[in-house]
Amino acid sequence: MTHSARRLYELLEPICLVTYVADECNEELAALGHRTYWDGYFASRAAPLGRVPAQVVHAAFYSFADGEAARHIPSAWQTIPPEASVAARERGSAASLRRILGEELADSPGLVRAADLTTKAATNAPTEGRVMYAGMRALPVPNDPVARLWHSATMLREHRGDGHVAALVGARIGGTEAHVLSALEQGIYPPESFGRIHHLPKNRLAAVMDGLRERGLVDTEGHFTDAGRETKQRVEALTDELAAPPYDALSPGELDELVTELEPITATLVAAGSR
Repeated sequence: MTHSARRLYELLEPICLVTYVADECNEELAALGHRTYWDGYFASRAAPLGRVPAQVVHAAFYSFADGEAARHIPSAWQTIPPEASVAARERGSAASLRRILGEELADSPGLVRAADLTTKAATNAPTEGRVMYAGMRALPVPNDPVARLWHSATMLREHRGDGHVAALVGARIGGTEAHVLSALEQGIYPPESFGRIHHLPKNRLAAVMDGLRERGLVDTEGHFTDAGRETKQRVEALTDELAAPPYDALSPGELDELVTELEPITATLVAAGSR
């Protein structure tokens, strides 16, 4: 089942990515009045949690540097209700999927079946310890198959993300440290140039690198050590293990069917870069 969780992550992630890299979602959020991409991002992704303070969003998202959530929460909700941001995110994401997939694939029986099976998995996992996933579970599941596929894929993404946070906490890897290790795994060097962290103050990045060196996870030049690579692999393996419970709801035949139906959808999205 751990292998299935990794395979389904690879197949579902391009569906979720349209929210963050395609134009339609950002346009929908901007039309509501969100001033920047990040205002819309924080407002719409955190909205299922309710009107919680920035500290809660920071804790749940985990990977953002101190103070980043507070630049957008709660100000992004002061004139735009969270519910409106959630609805705009869904509309924009579904519109992106329809455009990229094209009418034939978006309206195909295979996509409907993929949406049904993804929803079955996404709505049958325990919520305990899964804050972001529980928030998404509280939202209504869309009727439209394309929107339902995006919504359920995003539920599973948040479920996996909650487990990933647990794995990082257990390994004593903070959010910024996690980005450094991910950058190195992707072959990005120096890791401080990674797009998710390159904007942080140089002294903050230097302190993070020093801490990783002291723990023996990176060497003096900022490359992986064997211990660092093993730690990253251990975190990813545990993330896969913790991401498996939703798929217990599917029979082996349904798992195979879901993979089969998702493959052409994912291939089309990957070819387009989910844009």
